[in-house]
Amino acid sequence: MTTITFNELRRIKDSLPTGSMQRIADELGIEADTVRNYFGGTHYNAGEGKPLGMHIEPGPDGGIVVLDDITILEKAKAIIAQ
Repeated sequence: MTTITFNELRRIKDSLPTGSMQRIADELGIEADTVRNYFGGTHYNAGEGKPLGMHIEPGPDGGIVVLDDITILEKAKAIIAQ
């Protein structure tokens, strides 16, 4: 479990190169919409994207996000570091 600001989570998402959501999804065996939801999306239609263990508390800098599982976050950071 980790805590991050919502704006920082979005900055990480925005730093990813095109195609990264699908790449992360493929590497983890999940839907791309589930990865998008992790970064604040709301792609829940037709069962394609699933909500994740993400809890947002209102506050400065977009609020605080508590992530139950940081696997997607770590994959994203690794892609950015390449």
